[in-house]
Amino acid sequence: MVGNHKIQYNALIMSELQPINNGQASPSLPRVLGFWSIVSIVVGGVIGSGIFLVPKDIAAAVGSPLLMMAVWVVGGLLSLFGALTFAELGAAYPQAGGMYIYLREAYGPLLSFLFGWALFLVIDSGAIATLAVAFSSKYLPYFFPISPAGIKLIAIGLIAYLVVMNILGTLAGAILQNILTFIKFIALAGMCAVVFLFAPGHPGHFINPAPQKFSMGLLSAFGVGLIASLWAYKGWESATYSAGETKRPERNIPLGLVAGTLIVIGIYIIANLAYLYVLPAGEIARSDRIASQAMNLAIGPLGATIIAVVILLSITGAANQNFLCSPRVYFAMARDGVFFKQVGEVHSYYLTPHVSILALGAWSVILVLFFGTFERLFTYVIFGQWIFFGLTGASVMVLRSKKPDLPRPYKTFGYPVIPVIFILSAAFISLNALLGSPRDTLIGLLVIFLGVPIYFLFKLLGSKPMPA
Repeated sequence: MVGNHKIQYNALIMSELQPINNGQASPSLPRVLGFWSIVSIVVGGVIGSGIFLVPKDIAAAVGSPLLMMAVWVVGGLLSLFGALTFAELGAAYPQAGGMYIYLREAYGPLLSFLFGWALFLVIDSGAIATLAVAFSSKYLPYFFPISPAGIKLIAIGLIAYLVVMNILGTLAGAILQNILTFIKFIALAGMCAVVFLFAPGHPGHFINPAPQKFSMGLLSAFGVGLIASLWAYKGWESATYSAGETKRPERNIPLGLVAGTLIVIGIYIIANLAYLYVLPAGEIARSDRIASQAMNLAIGPLGATIIAVVILLSITGAANQNFLCSPRVYFAMARDGVFFKQVGEVHSYYLTPHVSILALGAWSVILVLFFGTFERLFTYVIFGQWIFFGLTGASVMVLRSKKPDLPRPYKTFGYPVIPVIFILSAAFISLNALLGSPRDTLIGLLVIFLGVPIYFLFKLLGSKPMPA
């Protein structure tokens, strides 16, 4: 039975190389990403602007340092539970598209299309736009003043640069990702060490003020803070989108997902302890540049300048991860015949889904121009994301029942408890976002359901599926 499963698994990978109907070979995406590239995609994509910007929002929501740290721990655990769950799916379906593939196999093509539609219009394009706006409006002005028009132009310029880099080759995008990830990890670790060693801190900041007594209002506030932390943790799932370009995906996808997520959780907790060491929760709630402020207290203006540069590189790496991974979803949709046919093309020389990358970049620019505020954009992103996270988590159970003979090189640790906790948490986060920001989340829902007639329009046009 094990031998049969291995044959089936190898056949699944080889199916990507099948010819199209005219008998000519269909270009495929080369498998060039190894274990460290997957770890880098996770770490480099997750550590972006969130750890530098959302501590303010979390502190404002919950008030108490103990609750602040609880928000970061819970957000990290939920992300880890998600990584453990998605790892089974990533190993079982080593194809470009990640969550899109899992939703398609579990629930059918309409729901998977709605995910891809939401990913393109709101989730990852919104993340890119948010990061680009944070780059030009939050930290670049530390060095020189920028007009509102300049903020948008710089954000668009960053997007254009990343589009070009990722069209030039998957390996080129991965190398850029690895370099930026290394810089930001070393810099964050160094920042924490410098703050603890040289800043005038106070241990009382870790416990004062004490948490309020439990109430529904406090639970709702915790949920608001959790949504902010999940923006900071966003990105671990994107590694599955590149499974079709990963060497030994049955090993590297599960290990890379879990290892990368654990690294992020560790550095986030240490960074927030460093912030609290030098600043009380109330002051963190008023700080737009918490890392720079902490470094300024430790070693003066030079430290604040250094950390501002690091943050700009960090944001660039997180945005790059979206271009490295997300276009593979739209590529898979096009090859299924439910998106524009050109999006499924592979560049004849660079072997990248160049049209898909260009389309994502163009829509991200539109979001920058018309919805370019950090706070508003990340509400759209998190709400839409966690609806589909919950459905994808449940697909592990659906597929175990629906396809018991599917080769599964890795099975979810703690099954079924960990997937169930992840699914229930996704439902809570989505509901809390709906109650806390009804206008923004309803707009997100509207965008998702607008995909229904679009799906049937693509089906009506009769675009023929292509081999993945």
